Amino acid sequence: MKHNSRHSSRHIDHATVQRILEAADIVDVVSDFVHLRKTGGNNYKGLCPFHNDRTPSFSVSKSKNLCKCFSCGKGGSPVTFIMEHEQMSYNEALRYLAKKYNIEIVEREMTDKEREEESERESMLAINDFALTHFEQNLTETQDGRDIGLSYFRERGLSDAIIKKFRLGYSLDQSDALHKAATGQGYNDKYLFGTGLCGKSENGRIYDRYKGRVIFPIFGTSGRPIAFGGRTLSSRKDIAKYVNSPESIIYHKSNVLYGLYQAKHAIGQQDKCILVEGYMDVISMFQSGIENVVASSGTSLTEGQIRLIHRFTSNITVIYDGDEAGIKASLRGIDMLLAEGMNIKVLLLPDGEDPDSFARSHTAEELAEYIKQNETDFIRFKTKILLNGAENDPQKRAEAIKDIMQSVAKIPDEITRHVYVQECSTLLNVTEQKLMSHMEAARTKYNEEKANERRKERARESIRDIENEPATSELDQSATQAKQPEQVATTSESDKQLAAYAAFMKTYECEVVRYVVKYGVMDFCDEIDENGQQHPIKVIDYVLRELNIDNISFVNPVYQRILKEAYALRQKNWADDIDKHNEILIQQRQKAIADGIEEIRRTAHDLSSITAKEQALIERVDKEYYESITEFNCQYIAKFMMYSPDDQVRNLATDMCIEKHELSRVHTKYAKIETELDRLTELVPRAITELKDAIIGCEIKGIQQEISDLSMQPNADIQHIMDLMARQTQLNEIRKQLAKAIGDRIITPRK
Repeated sequence: MKHNSRHSSRHIDHATVQRILEAADIVDVVSDFVHLRKTGGNNYKGLCPFHNDRTPSFSVSKSKNLCKCFSCGKGGSPVTFIMEHEQMSYNEALRYLAKKYNIEIVEREMTDKEREEESERESMLAINDFALTHFEQNLTETQDGRDIGLSYFRERGLSDAIIKKFRLGYSLDQSDALHKAATGQGYNDKYLFGTGLCGKSENGRIYDRYKGRVIFPIFGTSGRPIAFGGRTLSSRKDIAKYVNSPESIIYHKSNVLYGLYQAKHAIGQQDKCILVEGYMDVISMFQSGIENVVASSGTSLTEGQIRLIHRFTSNITVIYDGDEAGIKASLRGIDMLLAEGMNIKVLLLPDGEDPDSFARSHTAEELAEYIKQNETDFIRFKTKILLNGAENDPQKRAEAIKDIMQSVAKIPDEITRHVYVQECSTLLNVTEQKLMSHMEAARTKYNEEKANERRKERARESIRDIENEPATSELDQSATQAKQPEQVATTSESDKQLAAYAAFMKTYECEVVRYVVKYGVMDFCDEIDENGQQHPIKVIDYVLRELNIDNISFVNPVYQRILKEAYALRQKNWADDIDKHNEILIQQRQKAIADGIEEIRRTAHDLSSITAKEQALIERVDKEYYESITEFNCQYIAKFMMYSPDDQVRNLATDMCIEKHELSRVHTKYAKIETELDRLTELVPRAITELKDAIIGCEIKGIQQEISDLSMQPNADIQHIMDLMARQTQLNEIRKQLAKAIGDRIITPRK
């Protein structure tokens, strides 16, 4: 039995997806990973989690249920955000949101193609889920687990509640207990080896990597186990104290902080993160009431880890034990934190103490008070460390001062740099002018080094792009077949022409599709049949009819796919979904009117007042009802497109629906602004007409080139040239008509 994933043969049905879309709130979802601040109305901002963002550029719109970074371009719907942030597949992200909002998932059988496309990442996460439960059960449900693993944790002062909170476990001291259990449940060796849970010796013997160790699961910010750390309880010198999961597609240790999943809410609430070194440091401090604590897990602090913290807060306190040699080695981490724009404090524990031991020997109140009283500014800390023993050594003192100025030079904010220079002048008894001169020189050198690094990275990216670039980006396979080694390496002339044509048509096709995505099921105009009866035409119906009249299909396949998916939604799902939504709205309308009338009759003084207020109430409620119907229809296709499993469809739809700039309240308060929705009967026909004009323009250009080529041939077919010229004349006449239509074509709107 091959079991790569718990969900390998099932797919989420449409109704469940609909419930997830309705429940998922973008502010709620993003806030699990990014500290957001309200910026007015229903808009929020935070540091972008997708690039090195020092000032908040990540915008979140609650009303549109979208997020977007206008610097790096990342963002989208709640599903897109989870997919991007947690590197999940479409189905994984839906399941994540369903779990978050307690939505029961109804599934259907997946097709063979869908099964083939299931993510390898999900398979690795699934095997880690299994291992996590296996280790937990070993700890509490086996005799060895209780006698060895559980006893160890309790000796370290951990309560059952904290053991459960961090989901600690134990791996039996047997060579292949986990392997047997996993394969017995159908899990594949490929993923047991890929996650590092199991290994294979040179003689082919399979073994459990964590045999006989207590287990510290490492969670991603979404709460799924991405790795494990195992500590041996043996005193043998030839056995490594800790064994950790290897790097994999689900675990990159330089971008992971131990305890962040458990700490992220406390970090956001307190707007502060405490950084320690090891697993037990985190757990003991958490148990003592300091919950905003994470660990770099024994590795040197990385830029990725700092940016992870910076998503939640700009304030960090780094805790060191009393080992001065270790502290000096860690000062590089302070410089990295400064370079990322973090506000840093440092806490030095008493000699012989580490965060684990100190937390266990003090009450929560004592621990909190010690941190408050003893954390110090990084300048004072670094000055004390570097100048210790250099009081009577001018050379060492000068080197220490230069080192401190190099740290200050890395701070991105100019005012903050200046304040630190002033403070250093007082601490070091050196004139502010001298220090500023050293700092500016260090700043210039630092900026040059960073610029060189960026240039080198761009060069590496260019090389990677050239090595990995496909023949074209969005053309059909028939137009751009993959070249085999024995084939000609260059792209054919016809392929180049087709790629150029697709690139030219992209703007026009995109504009037509944008109206379908944003307004596809909105009533557009009325059609009168042969019996004189009027029938409403939707935007998507009108678009498809106009394209079919001239037998137009898009040359860029992604736009053709969007049209196809949008029409399928309109045909198969929209009628049922709008009926269900309408039922809810009608119930809400009836309740609002009943409650309002009751309030009016309870508070009004005379009959005429009651009548007037009831009429105003009904008008207001009806207006809200029709606005809700309009909003549902406006968002209907866009919502599904932005949740599409097709990456290109999802990303394009998101870009189509996200607007970088919005009118201020000043503009909208005193005047009715005509919206795109108000002008659909003008804009949609114009977009289609411009598309047709572009197609004809390309055909005319092709004819002109063909006539020119034929004219250069001594034995050219004159009749063929004449036919081409006649066709060109015909097309030019059509273009004149299209140009007139672009200027004055009017569609009678649906009343």
